[in-house]
Amino acid sequence: MGQFDMLKDFFLGISRSRVSLIGSMLVTITTPFLLGYMLADTVWHIKNPYFGAAVYLALGPAFLGGLVLIFVGAFFFRGERDVHLFTLEYLRRYFTDPELFGRLRRNVFLIVLLTSVNFVVFSMFLYRAYHYMESTQFCGQFCHTVMNPEHTAYKNSPHSRVSCVECHIGAGADWFVKSKISGARQLFAVAAATYPKPIVTPVHGLRPARETCEQCHRPELFHGDKLTVTRRFSPDEENSLVHDVLLMKIGSAGDRVQSSHGIHWHIAPENKITYRSTDFSRMVIPEVTLTQVDGTQVVFRTPDAKALLQGAAGQEDAREMDCIDCHNRPSHIYLPADDALDRKLAEGQIPRALPYIKRQALEIISVEYASTELATSAIKTGLSTWYQDQYPQLVADQQQLLDAAITGVLAAYTENVFPEMNVKFGTYVNHISHGPDFDIGCFRCHDDMHESEDGQVISADCNTCHTLLAIDEPDPPILKTLQGQAL
Repeated sequence: MGQFDMLKDFFLGISRSRVSLIGSMLVTITTPFLLGYMLADTVWHIKNPYFGAAVYLALGPAFLGGLVLIFVGAFFFRGERDVHLFTLEYLRRYFTDPELFGRLRRNVFLIVLLTSVNFVVFSMFLYRAYHYMESTQFCGQFCHTVMNPEHTAYKNSPHSRVSCVECHIGAGADWFVKSKISGARQLFAVAAATYPKPIVTPVHGLRPARETCEQCHRPELFHGDKLTVTRRFSPDEENSLVHDVLLMKIGSAGDRVQSSHGIHWHIAPENKITYRSTDFSRMVIPEVTLTQVDGTQVVFRTPDAKALLQGAAGQEDAREMDCIDCHNRPSHIYLPADDALDRKLAEGQIPRALPYIKRQALEIISVEYASTELATSAIKTGLSTWYQDQYPQLVADQQQLLDAAITGVLAAYTENVFPEMNVKFGTYVNHISHGPDFDIGCFRCHDDMHESEDGQVISADCNTCHTLLAIDEPDPPILKTLQGQAL
């Protein structure tokens, strides 16, 4: 081996191993592309999720795999001649012979240089890959069909500037690891097309909401009442505007000067509330337990609680109430058809000047369509045909009104209904409210049916959470008072 130096031995080992040759080809091909794309992403922050996937889920692993193959092939191949790299006898000769030692130093320098280059590329890859897989683009757009409903709802939510991981993972290594394990399972489900349609909620393995929500929201510092004014539109010819005016009793979870009261009384430290549900969705809650600050407990049960709990196949253990038991859709809000159209009318995306647009739009988007493409065609054709039949002169004179209305109605539909994922109006309910169609929200517990042994009842009185100042009134006096107008 005297006529060979270490570097020659190493490259000889590579050349004599098919495994190493394949690894060398992978590294040689991927390194310039990987480095160039990562630099471009660092400078210009490219938002395309498929660009990121190509770089960090394809090129990066190929580069790392190539490095592994090089060393595995060089050190563990067997041929006519072994490469005795780094054996004790081999190293002793290089450290005792001055000429060989000088050659060794040059070779070591070259090896260190190559290793440093690989280390820089490897470090950049890990850093950029970490941030890519933590990005909203990766979470919401990479698995486009599966996550399209959630990502669309997220973009229209009050939390649309908060990244997915801030709520779904939060700080800390333990939940980071759990989320990545869960994410790997989900990727396999997407690849094998075994994911459920629609995505099942709630997510039972989600981090306790108070550990993430209360990084920004502090319920013990909420005080007083909140006035909410909701604009609605009637399904008449004028699309008449009506108002709902409510005074919400937000209250407080308690702080240094004021005891807990109002809606946020539910999550005050001195009021630990747990409940048992009979179904995965936590829609049926036959038993609620209040543990007071002195340790005493009050258990509220419905008359059929015992039978329901005994017969429930998918019930979970008692769950402590937290933020998402009421605010269950803070970032993925799906509106009922009526509310979706009201919002577009209030925003002016659907012109009120078009007669009966609320009624006709509500009728046509309430139909269940097999695909978004079919729904789009049916909505366009249905509205165009009806207005051309009923208001031909209006359409002839103001075609732009009909065009704008169709665009607004399509937006109301496509932002809330996704036939490809079996998501329709009412699939995902919002517990922060309640209505006649889908949402029972507060009434899961506040139904006058949950009673303790000593006769206490969880009230269903509307005034417990809010005061109704006006409901479906076109010109409510309370608004004139608030605006300083004479009655």
